[in-house]
Amino acid sequence: MKRDEIAVADIGGTHARFALATIENGAVVALDRANVLNTADFANFEDAWAAFGHTGIRAAAIAIAGPVLGGRVKMTNGPWTVDIARTKAALGLEAITVLNDFGAVAHAVARVPADQFVHIAGPDEPLPDRGTISVIGPGTGLGVAHLHLHPGGYHVQATEGGHIGFAPQDMLDDRMLAGLRARHGRVVTERIHAGPGIAHIYAALGGSGLDERSIWERGIPRDDELAAEAVDRFCASLGTVAGDYALAHGASAIVLAGGIGQKLRGVLPASAFGERFRAKPRYEAMMEAIPIKLIIHPQPGLYGAAAAFAQEHR
Repeated sequence: MKRDEIAVADIGGTHARFALATIENGAVVALDRANVLNTADFANFEDAWAAFGHTGIRAAAIAIAGPVLGGRVKMTNGPWTVDIARTKAALGLEAITVLNDFGAVAHAVARVPADQFVHIAGPDEPLPDRGTISVIGPGTGLGVAHLHLHPGGYHVQATEGGHIGFAPQDMLDDRMLAGLRARHGRVVTERIHAGPGIAHIYAALGGSGLDERSIWERGIPRDDELAAEAVDRFCASLGTVAGDYALAHGASAIVLAGGIGQKLRGVLPASAFGERFRAKPRYEAMMEAIPIKLIIHPQPGLYGAAAAFAQEHR
């Protein structure tokens, strides 16, 4: 029986999470409580690792918010760059797995128990055991990945799908697009469909005087009418883009994740998310057959990083 203890990290634009995980016979059998640090408090990954404090570990899995290219990862919404070979040597590691953060969440979707999902929209049925599942997560940015389930295993494909172009659907979207284009040129979908996007929606609805955090805090419990309208609009717009990814991936199911996804757990099922997800002319019947879940595991990035390590080093 092979049993290994490894360090796992999930590095996002806001938080850097670390924990210890136990791998046994290719499966994650234990994940310790996460140590959550502020990414901005550290100049680089190595400094955050030192603050984590488990320097005697000889294996690690690192999920990071950026594409893995040529043995390096440059964070999309943060300043850190991880050079895999240099990091392995600097930390004294014998084995390392480095992957995109939403690739890690997709690994978690493939491996966590069924009770770690709640129903959001579509048929209330379990996730399929074959086919493609799209994994979409609004947080600091918009994470997108997909996994293909097949007899005997699965394959994860990380993407930078949050950086496809924003596709307006109505006049409100047109106003947001015009304002964002004036500031940024090309407007990517995560400008609207990630956490900071709520501020653009709120402003387009005529709001002012509230920052991003306040809009979420007042809008989700419906303590502020306009903030609540902005949250409703965010949910509807997220449904539109989730449906677009389902079409592009040929998905048999959708799993939502990310920090904002968790905050919207009680809001999404009653929102226009499902209606907008299905609103694909000529494909409504196909879209209606797609189950949509929210993963509720407290640390899917850490769990998924450990699962990816187990898959690579089994």
